[in-house]
Amino acid sequence: MTSLSPRVTRQTAARIYPIVAAAGMAAGAIAAMSAPAGAQRAPRVAVNIAATRSSTPLDGRLLLIISRDSTREPRFQVSSGPSGQQVFGIDVEGWAPGRDAVFADTVFGFPRASLRDVPSGDYWVQAILNRYDTFVRGDGHTVKLPMDRGEGQKWSSKPGNLYSTPRRVRLDASAAPVRLTLDQEIPDFPARQDTKYLKHVRIQSERLTKFWGRPWFIEAIVLLPEGFDTHPDARYPLMVYQGHHTRQWETPVAFRATPPEQVMQGPARTAAEAAYAFHQYWTRRDTPRLINVTIQHANPYYDDSYAVNSENVGPYGDAITYELLPYIEKTYRGIGSGWARVLYGGSTGGWESLGAQIFYPNEYNGAWAFCPDPVDFSANTVMDLYKDRNAYFLDNDWKRTPRPARRNWLGHMSSTIEEDNHLELVLGTKSRSGDQWDIWEAVYSPVGADGYPKRIWDKRTGVIDRSVAEYWREHYDLTHILERDWKTLGPKLQGKLHVYVGDMDSFYLNDAVYKMEAFLESTRDPYYGGHVEYGDRFEHCWSGDHMNSNQVSRLTINQRMIPQMVRRMIGTAPAGADVTSWRY
Repeated sequence: MTSLSPRVTRQTAARIYPIVAAAGMAAGAIAAMSAPAGAQRAPRVAVNIAATRSSTPLDGRLLLIISRDSTREPRFQVSSGPSGQQVFGIDVEGWAPGRDAVFADTVFGFPRASLRDVPSGDYWVQAILNRYDTFVRGDGHTVKLPMDRGEGQKWSSKPGNLYSTPRRVRLDASAAPVRLTLDQEIPDFPARQDTKYLKHVRIQSERLTKFWGRPWFIEAIVLLPEGFDTHPDARYPLMVYQGHHTRQWETPVAFRATPPEQVMQGPARTAAEAAYAFHQYWTRRDTPRLINVTIQHANPYYDDSYAVNSENVGPYGDAITYELLPYIEKTYRGIGSGWARVLYGGSTGGWESLGAQIFYPNEYNGAWAFCPDPVDFSANTVMDLYKDRNAYFLDNDWKRTPRPARRNWLGHMSSTIEEDNHLELVLGTKSRSGDQWDIWEAVYSPVGADGYPKRIWDKRTGVIDRSVAEYWREHYDLTHILERDWKTLGPKLQGKLHVYVGDMDSFYLNDAVYKMEAFLESTRDPYYGGHVEYGDRFEHCWSGDHMNSNQVSRLTINQRMIPQMVRRMIGTAPAGADVTSWRY
């Protein structure tokens, strides 16, 4: 799940989306969509592509953003939180310069559902096209999806996406139609550069290439230990960090080899100082020498694959475990054995760490999971997928009580599940929003007849599909899988599962952890022998530090976890294993 601000700070933006149709019209034409008798007429907006921006027809999701806020471009103001601005979306196929795509009153939007509901007035408006590629997959399905282009599935900053120059316009049903032109293109990112400590790895995965029907690559950022070059005979354990895609120069676990600039102030300086403190720890004489691997596995559905095999996203679990990590170990002198690999990460990375440990019990020697995404789908945030009828509202024949999606440490709500999902539906149909609820659907659901993920619930109404929920249960409900298979899994997982979560997690993720803990504590023959810990009144994403805010403690994860990881590996290393060459 996307990390929010630390404890006692306001919540950050959101994610989620709705259903719509494309409108391609002859050059210069504006759709004459008439409203029902007596209904308020809607303003009309037509968008075209500048001839200089494309010579071939394009597919994708065209978004129209309407904002009252002049401080940033409208494309950077879309969220389901209190500060989010209005957005509408339509699918376009074979769209070429000279044809208008028209936003009429039938197009679904968020937070207002129709252009008829947007009050007349002056606004900043902008259009942006999230471009789709066509994939002929190995399973025989042909799908159109937004390829990640190094940005981590952020449509507002994806290289190659076309957008219009923001304009101040009057939106009024009686005014002339607003015309926007996609005259700008988001440029590519500069190439990353290796340093003494940081190396960028990119390999072609045979498994993913076969699945996606084209050459497919998977990446990692590798942080080498101090003394790597001067100890050529040393071989190293791997600590595998799971989490969201990053374009930061430093890794997400905050490594900075140069002191922070004196001009830095506020949170940026705090982060830089903490990252430099990690560098000092990493290079100390008494620090165990490990290789830190940050997985980079953005894909057409999200900035992260969830590190498991999936009918829709592909065999990322196998690709990471059997292709990427062995390549890194061979290239950078890793020990190359399951006892010498450990996993850790928060939110999405917390679920991935547990998931990889459970699905590949012999390939890893421990998972330290912080605020993991729902590990039990009977507590899928605040809903029970197996019993509840509706994801958006409490089951009641007489009223519609909405289910909350986000809260702060005092329990104050900032968005509902319905709001988050309706925003996702606007951003992309068929689970293509690139956001949180849709990636769960893409990873956990079976493939539908059209080649896209089967919906776990109707995106407009929230009605849950029990057959899809049952598929989720048998394939990805981690607590259910542990309970179902403990007889064979238990001996392989003893002492390996460690979970941390705040009891006021912003997304109610602690509810599922309670259920997993209850099962783990009930285990016998063997007892699980791990660790579950809660942070009093801490939000997302707490990692075990009771004394500092999440904003600070997320930058000290390595210093706090490495000693535990090393004790685990040394204490369980098989006879004759190398437990000395890397401890110089």
